Amino acid sequence: MRILVVCQFYYPENFVITNIAESFVKAGHTVDVLTGKPNYGYGYILPEYKNISEEVINGVNVYRVNLYPRKKSRLSIIRNYLSFWRNSKKWVKKCKTKYDRVYSMNLSPVTICSAGNLYSKLHDTPHIIHCVDLWPESVLVTNAVKENSLMYKILYKWSRSIYSKASKILVGSPSFAEYFEKTLNLSTENIHYVPQCSLIEKYEGIPYEYGPGTHILYCGNLGMIQLIPLIGEAMSMIKDKDIYFHIIGMGPLSDYLIKDIKERGLENNVIYHGPIVAKMAASYFVNADALYVSLKSDGTVGKTIPNKLAMSMAFGRPIIGVIKGDGRKALVEAGGAFFADENAKSIATAILAVKKMDEKEKALFGKLNRAYYESNFSLKSVSEKILYHLK
Repeated sequence: MRILVVCQFYYPENFVITNIAESFVKAGHTVDVLTGKPNYGYGYILPEYKNISEEVINGVNVYRVNLYPRKKSRLSIIRNYLSFWRNSKKWVKKCKTKYDRVYSMNLSPVTICSAGNLYSKLHDTPHIIHCVDLWPESVLVTNAVKENSLMYKILYKWSRSIYSKASKILVGSPSFAEYFEKTLNLSTENIHYVPQCSLIEKYEGIPYEYGPGTHILYCGNLGMIQLIPLIGEAMSMIKDKDIYFHIIGMGPLSDYLIKDIKERGLENNVIYHGPIVAKMAASYFVNADALYVSLKSDGTVGKTIPNKLAMSMAFGRPIIGVIKGDGRKALVEAGGAFFADENAKSIATAILAVKKMDEKEKALFGKLNRAYYESNFSLKSVSEKILYHLK
């Protein structure tokens, strides 16, 4: 097949769509990617990409449209979204290539998929949307807009319209199907569960050396939905000074976290490493005694399988799960996790349970998680499922 992949984000930005597109090529397909010029996480268009609109990366033909760089302000983010929405559709209108299928990965925002719908309409080509970030639910969970606001009503109608035009929708968590049916009032007949795979599946460099003691690792976004304030509160309840909680990432609560650690006097036991690129962050996963996965249980997003759960399973370590819904179900099925409720005391209890494990028990928990990952979340498993639906 000749496949057009549409996604606003692509290498050198750290998103799993790059791995998926390259896996299609390895399976023998011709793949063209319509994306933007890299800027996510930088705040500016990377200088070396300012004048690049076409390139080939590992067999994938990549076409880049101009967009407004995503900075910290809300206005810049909106301009970033709208610029890709507008310029990707301009590219499609000029495109003369005949594709057999269009595959759009629906990260934030859902407007990423508009170009795929347009190509589908102009060329009568099936368009498959892979929804891994649910809209407009995501803007509610992050408190970007209020449910009774005019902006939410606009985003609701826009999101519903985009989803309704797809030939088929793949959803990153089973519970998404319920949202499509009950909230968006769309048929679930052509909705199928295909999860995300991990951005990094293994680390081949030198692992990070933690030193003596029990070491828990959280790697991901630092926001309210990740229950970040509970980390300091839980660690302040633990009197064992040989237990260490390592945090990698950035987000709305980065400054809060730094302040909270200092105010609680936890500088020696709660170590904030700041943001680290995924390939380097993977070195911290290898020798951690347990990996911490948390997600606030509010709304449909709170029932989903976060990408950091897949990555945690990939590295074959015990997991502390502060999570409900589909994510908790996956961990139960795998059998390699301790669970905690959304309160500091319960989290502290789970951390102490990890401390009591011997190396044999940790290895068993890790083996169970890795096996589940291979069967359900690996790049091989996920790309095969996507290609099945594309065909």
